[in-house]
Amino acid sequence: MSKIMIEHSHVSILCTSTPLVAGADCGGTATRVVVATPDGRIVGRGRAGAGNPVARPPADAAAALVTAVREALAGRDPARVAGAVVALAGRSALDQPAVAACYTDAWRATGLRCPLRTVGDAVAAFAAGTPAPSGTVLIAGTGAVAARIVEHSVRHTADGLGWLLGDEGGGFWLGLEAARLTARALTNGRDRTGPLVDAVSTAVRAAAPTEDPTGDGFVTAFYTLPRHRVAGLAPLVLDAVRAGDPDAHRLIEAAADRLAATVHAVAPGTEPLVLAGGLLTGPPEIRAALLARLERPATIAGDPAEAAAWLAARDLTPTAAEHRAFVTPHRRCGPGSGVAELPVSGADAPW
Repeated sequence: MSKIMIEHSHVSILCTSTPLVAGADCGGTATRVVVATPDGRIVGRGRAGAGNPVARPPADAAAALVTAVREALAGRDPARVAGAVVALAGRSALDQPAVAACYTDAWRATGLRCPLRTVGDAVAAFAAGTPAPSGTVLIAGTGAVAARIVEHSVRHTADGLGWLLGDEGGGFWLGLEAARLTARALTNGRDRTGPLVDAVSTAVRAAAPTEDPTGDGFVTAFYTLPRHRVAGLAPLVLDAVRAGDPDAHRLIEAAADRLAATVHAVAPGTEPLVLAGGLLTGPPEIRAALLARLERPATIAGDPAEAAAWLAARDLTPTAAEHRAFVTPHRRCGPGSGVAELPVSGADAPW
């Protein structure tokens, strides 16, 4: 009996002394943290609110990181975390001393003793799709940006200019285009309807109730919507495509045109291409149209928080950190991938 107890005690000592790494993905919707062993065994996950210090008050974004880290640690000693990488949307905000101070204080509040290493969210998104050190990533969620990655650093980008100046083909752009189409259909005296116009009109009036049933009432209601509600109209376009709406089909084609142009602005055609963000990793419609234009294979990204943890493990042991042990398996798609995942043209197209 005593021998068994000693062995169990020994195992316990090993478990509590094993070093850990942490990876965080701090985006405009949520902050997610993964804690893992250096060989890729995930031991904890945490989630909190939006973590982009440009899109929300920096103190709130930093506080979300603290909450997610504490949840992921789940009572484990923070001193065991030997390395961490935080992928941060809006990382440029850290150039402001006041914002940097928020994150310095937040990092101390987590109890972690390792240095805070931040990377742009594009770096983690790329690493979520491939272990290659260099290539291109296209992220299309609420916004849209392409980045050329060289040795796990951003060399240059295209678009990513925000909802007023760019993000063409992203969720906000698509929702806004759907609202524009609906407004014109309802106010041009034609009273034209269809799956997309009906769905957008209903959604806008539900979010901002109005007693005016006319097109003018729709316009008035739309102008009261917050930005996230506009981006929230994008899924209605995808639903309308599946219902066979030609207006929705044209919007999907236009979004794919813009996203393809963004990729072409940064991407040599022979390097790995990773697709990330909700519009490209989830529903197939925009991804299919995009791949038809790019005429090259791509990888659909896995979990960027896991990828950030992998980057942290590489910092500790560059030759020992196995990408496939950390990052959720991803899918290859498009021409030359060997995967007939999506029809992209003719009668077989998803629309």
